Formats: sequence, structure tokens, C-alpha cells
Amino acid sequence: MHLLRLLSLASVLLPFSALAAEEEWPEFRGPQQQGISNAKNVPTKWGADDNVAWKVEVPGKGWSSPSLSGGKIYLTSAIGEPSTGVTLHALCLDAKDGHTLWDTELFKPDDATAAAMHRKNSLASPTPIVADGRVYVHFGHMGTAALDLAGKVLWKQTELKYAPVHGAGGSPTLYQGELIFSCDAAQNPFVVGLDAATGKVRWKTPRNTTAKKPFSFSTPLVITVEGKPQVISPGSGFVGGYDPTDGHEIWRVRYGEGYSVIPRPVYAQGLLFVSSCFDRPVLYAIRPEGAKGDATDTAIAWSLNKGAPHTPSALVLGDEVYVVSDAGIATCADAKTGTVHWTQRLPGNYSASPVAAEGRIYFQNETGIGTVIKAGTKFEELGTNTMGEPTLATPAVADNTLYLRGEKHLWRIGK
Repeated sequence: MHLLRLLSLASVLLPFSALAAEEEWPEFRGPQQQGISNAKNVPTKWGADDNVAWKVEVPGKGWSSPSLSGGKIYLTSAIGEPSTGVTLHALCLDAKDGHTLWDTELFKPDDATAAAMHRKNSLASPTPIVADGRVYVHFGHMGTAALDLAGKVLWKQTELKYAPVHGAGGSPTLYQGELIFSCDAAQNPFVVGLDAATGKVRWKTPRNTTAKKPFSFSTPLVITVEGKPQVISPGSGFVGGYDPTDGHEIWRVRYGEGYSVIPRPVYAQGLLFVSSCFDRPVLYAIRPEGAKGDATDTAIAWSLNKGAPHTPSALVLGDEVYVVSDAGIATCADAKTGTVHWTQRLPGNYSASPVAAEGRIYFQNETGIGTVIKAGTKFEELGTNTMGEPTLATPAVADNTLYLRGEKHLWRIGK
């Protein structure tokens, strides 16, 4: 009888546990940082008044993507204006109805510190990370902080001083108790690892780039190469692989004067997919295995010049890599060889990175139009949806749901 009860209990708990796992989108581009979700019944059709579970106004301004964990949504926002005074906040919302559970003010940058920003950027663009009972938020040169899940501040880090160009953009990554991010500023760019428990600097590695414009905005990615971890961090002039234990550079692949690098790397099929720069981006497929020192001449497997993205990250699903250029040219290519299967113009311009669920790919443009396609070597559109509000933020994905951050609102799509 005891065994029967245990089996009965397991039959109830297992589906719930599976659902809970799928309800996690705890950082930029999801649980594996690659833009891919295991969620089910993700909507393909919506509109400003169609298939919207709720829409709530978010105070202030920000382009950080929503992070989802434990039935709660985490965002950052900047309230006020640099000319009259601005405060930087972390917010937590209930995923069921969107009501605010807490709003914690963290930093008050002075006017000069907050003013240097691109017109498409915001003072709250990096996406929070939710892990191990904590929320980590990052505002670039204006500060980094950790909070508990009730919104209590655990530590703040404001010692890293550097002069950005166009403001902060890249999000951190978390690896074995270390919060890692790039500080690719106007001068003396570097990559840094903070102790996630205290916020203190563990290591700080200079970029040593020869690029004339050293500023970039990419989010690092931790991968395993030959059994050892590497932090992959693109910057101006090159992408580097770093040892997370002490930050030393293991290898680099150069891409000339490439600068203002934004897309997060993607790792699949044993290859890294990295976009090189802003003016004339090139998508590189790089073999990190065996790479040491300057690996430019040996590690590049293939490259794609036409349709490479300035801003959106790539997405690899199965054997294919998908990219969308800022101007809306979507491309599907063989991930191992770079052979292009198709190119297709999508409506509008793009900053958000594509996400995938159930064999479908979701592209969200800057005016709020979402295009859904079927993944595959032939282009097949499944729907075009208009929310009626500008958005630059990458969506979060959960069972039955998309979370879209617009210019003024957070939307829950799906019922």
C-alpha cells in the first residue's frame, strides 16, 4: 500500500514538475541562453486585443527582456529623465495577472553618468538573471546589484568605473558563483568576473584590442570545450575565449575593425556563431576546440556576409542556423557548412533576438509586429501578429504563453 501511494503521488507530481521546469526563462535568451524553449502550446496568433491574457503598464523606461522564474517576472526600469533626475529599479511582477509584487530602487546616477545613450538604447537594457534564490541586475557603468526574491538588496557594486559609448547594453552571465560581463567602453575595455555572493571583483582582464573603436555591447556565453569551461565574449576587433577561474584569455579570433558588437554568441554543432560588427557585420562560425592564442587563421569554419545581423543574436535549431538582419532579411543556412537554404524579407526593422518553441521561430520587430515561421529548409510563414506598441526587447517563452515587453507595457500573450 505504501508503494502504491508513492506511485500515485509521483503520477501527480511529475506533470507538475515538468510544467514548472518549462515555466523557467531566467535570463536573456532563456534557460540555455540560446533562445530555445521546451514550452508547449506557445501562441502563434495574437493582436492588440486578441489572445492577450493581460497587459500592464511598466513604470519608467527600459529595454531589458523579461526574466521568468517561479511564476514571477523580473524586469529593470529607469524612472525619470537624466536632465531632471533618474532612478534605476528592479521590479517583480506576478505572472498570473501582472500586478507588481515589489519595486526596489537601486541607483541614482548623476546627469553626466546617465546622459551618454543611443536613441534606441535605455538606461535599463541588460536583462536580469534569476538563480539560486537571487536576482542579479546590471546597469553597466552605473552599477550592478543582487537582491533576494523578496526584493531586499544583498549587495551593490559601483567600483567599476568606465566611460561607455551609447550606454549599457550587454547582460551578464552567471557561472559557478561568478557574475561575468563585458565593459567595452570608449577606452581601456575589459571583461570582469564578480563574486556572485558579495559583488567583489575576482578578476578583470583587459581586452588588448587594436580596434580604433573599442566599444561593444555583447552578452558573454559560457560553454564547455574539451571538458573545460570557457567564457565566450565578443568585443571590438575580436571574439575571445576566457578561463572563468581567473579570466585569462585562452584564444581569440580577429575580425578587423569590427566594433559595436551586440549579438550574444550561440554554440551548437561544435561551432560558435558570432556576428562581427555594426557597420558591415559578418556572421562567423568558429571552432573553439583546439583554439589557442591567435586562432584567426585556423578556427573559422565558414562565414556569411549577406544578411548578417548587427543587433539580433543568431538561433540554431537542429541542423540549421537562423538569423535576421536589423533591416529584416531573415536567412536560414546549414549550421555546419554555411550553405544558405533561403532568405526572406520580414516586415520592419529588428533589434530583438529570435526565439524558438515547438519547431517554430518567433521574430519580433521594432514596431511590435511578430512573425512566426516553421523551422526548416523551406520558408513557411505561420502568422504575422501586431501588438500595436514598439518593442526592442527579446520575448520570454513559457507554456501557453509569450511575454512581450513594449515601450510602455508588459504583455502576456495566450490564455
